[in-house]
Amino acid sequence: MQKTPVTSPWLWVPSLYFGQAIPYVVVMLLSVIMYKNAGISNTDIALYTSWLYLPWVIKPLWSPLIEMFRAKRVWIVGLQWLIGAALALVALTLPLAHFFQISLAVLWLMAFSSATHDIAADGFYMLGLEQHQQAAFVGVRSTFYKLAMIAGQGGLVYLAGSLSQSTGDVRLAWSVVFFILAGLFAALALYHQWMLPKPAADRPAVRDGRMLASFFATFGAFFRKDGILVILGFLLLFRFGEAQLLKLAVPFLLDPPAKGGLGLSTAQVGLVYGSIGVVALILGGLLGGYLISRRGLKRCLWLMVLAVHLPDLVFVYLATALPGNVYTIAACIAAEQFGYGFGFAAYLLYMIMVADGPHKTAHYAICTGFMALGMMLPGMASGWIQQQLGYQHFFVWVCIATIPAFAMTALVKIDPEFGKK
Repeated sequence: MQKTPVTSPWLWVPSLYFGQAIPYVVVMLLSVIMYKNAGISNTDIALYTSWLYLPWVIKPLWSPLIEMFRAKRVWIVGLQWLIGAALALVALTLPLAHFFQISLAVLWLMAFSSATHDIAADGFYMLGLEQHQQAAFVGVRSTFYKLAMIAGQGGLVYLAGSLSQSTGDVRLAWSVVFFILAGLFAALALYHQWMLPKPAADRPAVRDGRMLASFFATFGAFFRKDGILVILGFLLLFRFGEAQLLKLAVPFLLDPPAKGGLGLSTAQVGLVYGSIGVVALILGGLLGGYLISRRGLKRCLWLMVLAVHLPDLVFVYLATALPGNVYTIAACIAAEQFGYGFGFAAYLLYMIMVADGPHKTAHYAICTGFMALGMMLPGMASGWIQQQLGYQHFFVWVCIATIPAFAMTALVKIDPEFGKK
């Protein structure tokens, strides 16, 4: 029997996870900056873009369908074409009179496509690689995912700002950015059509009457875990303050001092928040993971919770002092993002600990759904709260809103040896 040719993981793992990150960055950050540039209010931006988190909240509900119908390879390529088409549609809607409502509808479609692509890509990763390769390439996939964040939050935002200044037309500038992204996804779909391997195990699951019962049993097992109320409280409240800050950080950087903001240009935001900030985030995450591997999650937890939340005070300082020096602003953003990356490693490992067991893949997906819900609900109200309080008092409120995270941290139970190398 002829042996299926083996494709080197280096030829598809980096591109697959680079492509996985781009739609998430588009939906969660680029849309916020684009709408802010177009003059949409903070209340509307925070409310409606927070709804775009919903597909990541509920994606565990349709993940069995990816197993039941067609190979994951087919899902990946087809969804990349769909994401590319959605990006092109966003570009085409921007010159229209009702672009806000129409583009939101298209981004909603793209968010569902992206969440479904995440399920297929993560499943394909486990099928396309041997177990020892999965461990070896986990750092590679993480690195290229974060490189995509830098390219999106940094490079594309900088490009949009530069085009806006040179053309004087904000919508035209963002149309060009979205057409570039559409072309990128068309290229990725063509590339992966040829380069993704065809593992024998990548085929639809056998569908029978027991599958539905197994699906509900898997969900039931998650909600019967010991201490489930504390687990859910920790997952939902760990980022209660941070979820509100993240929605308004970029509008704060863009708004002029007369409105309480820092008055940065879009290009400067791309450099300060999207490039320097993301690099600091990555470095913090690497250090956090290393420290947990040496000391264990339990011994590091309180330090990491403090590292996530105390740097929120940086925004209180920025909103009070309103510094005009971009280097000062960049240093403050880098400090806040480093702390966030450092501490967030504990949250990710806590989800891995909770999901451990016979249904770890499904239970981890449920954990990420609650994580997304914990971002979506506070983010929806954050724009209205900011407009009622002003930026300075809003960031004070954000610091107060971190108290539930500390309360839940005091209640969680962790094996002292968990996470040690």
